[in-house]
Amino acid sequence: MRIVKRIASFLVLGILLLIIAFDIWGFATLGRITPALDPVRDDDANKVVMVFGATGSVGDGLLKAAIEDPEVEKVYVVTRRTSSRIDAGVASGKVDMHLLQDYTDYSSLADILGEVNTVLWGLGTSSLNVDDPTFTRIHVDFPVSFVNAWLAERQNSPMSFHYITGMGTDPEGEEHWAREKGRGEREVAELAASTDLRTFAYRSAFVRPTEEQSNVLHYLGETVLRPGGLVITSKELGEAMLEISARSEELPNGTVIDNVDSIRYARAYKDRSSSSP
Repeated sequence: MRIVKRIASFLVLGILLLIIAFDIWGFATLGRITPALDPVRDDDANKVVMVFGATGSVGDGLLKAAIEDPEVEKVYVVTRRTSSRIDAGVASGKVDMHLLQDYTDYSSLADILGEVNTVLWGLGTSSLNVDDPTFTRIHVDFPVSFVNAWLAERQNSPMSFHYITGMGTDPEGEEHWAREKGRGEREVAELAASTDLRTFAYRSAFVRPTEEQSNVLHYLGETVLRPGGLVITSKELGEAMLEISARSEELPNGTVIDNVDSIRYARAYKDRSSSSP
């Protein structure tokens, strides 16, 4: 019994040390962008927002942020199925849901793509859930096909595309998932290069779901990872995206935004919102 207790104690200690080391690493290495104190803002930058992946744990928070933002007049949700938040948004009149099964074919959205200013792309899956070709289809083919379709209908500002790729994404990485997400980042940025579209890649760490979807383990993860700047809520991430969109001259196309950067822009969003009359 003593041996079992001793092993358990060593395991707990090891986990605590690992968490501390991870937080120290995160605190020391993350965060390269500081939001401007007096930014140039475009009040129309987020007038029409389109959300992908809104039924997922991250996309639900992006949708919540868009619905609650007073500068957003219309939210288009592109999805394969609905959710309670989508239904409530549709009932309010602010959300317009479009069902889509093939995320490489956006011809059915051609009549509305010209209206869209900001796209919050939360569509994705873990590499553990699918094989390599399917992972590439979801994380490269889907966003690249969308950006091509969008640019066929609109190329004038304000336009911004916000793509969540996640910490560890690296176009030169050893893992297939890291390389393919990195390739997706690069290809959408290259498509936008000669247009007014700005694309942003969010290499977030732990994204805690909205209160409606979070459980005890989510809050525990948030508690232990927040000191290292390695956690952000999904709604805060959406707010950071909206803030970056509105700062029309601050960040160039292809900017990579890590978790601490997102936290800083989410804080700037809240500070601005709290000071608004």
